[in-house]
Amino acid sequence: MKKILVHMCCGPCATYVNKWLGDNGFDVRGLFYNPNIRPRIEYERRAITAKFYGMAAKISVISEGQDREIAVGDCEGCYRVRLRRTAELAQALVFDSFTTTLLISPYQKHDLIRKIGEEAGAEFGVKFYYRDFRDGYRESRRMAREMKLYMQKYCGCGEDIQQGKESFYAQAD
Repeated sequence: MKKILVHMCCGPCATYVNKWLGDNGFDVRGLFYNPNIRPRIEYERRAITAKFYGMAAKISVISEGQDREIAVGDCEGCYRVRLRRTAELAQALVFDSFTTTLLISPYQKHDLIRKIGEEAGAEFGVKFYYRDFRDGYRESRRMAREMKLYMQKYCGCGEDIQQGKESFYAQAD
């Protein structure tokens, strides 16, 4: 069985991705590493949800980044920080490959994720596993609702602020 480390942006996105990977011969372990999420309370909600999801799905989830925030300002920076750390950890823990649940979202930049994932994989000597999981997006939402997982309304990176979500951040802090 191929060992894969899955960067989890959140619990809801992990539902379908991790199930698909498990059903297709992968030994799945999750990594919740999202130091870019703002505000702090939003980060904590997602971290708790990812941990709960891992327990419910019987998937081991490593959680990192709770003690620090990284401001990156755009999607590319967010992708790079998270995928580099996932590749680095996949190498250290001797995984065959790594991927990200970001690949289920119709709102993310798949070409950019794939490019950055492949670069990080080459840097750390671990294969980036690309699959377009968007065909499972609705199923992931259904699964998340059934599990009563917290589902956020926005990504959480710097581009959210640039696109006019300042008022949400101000209210949430």
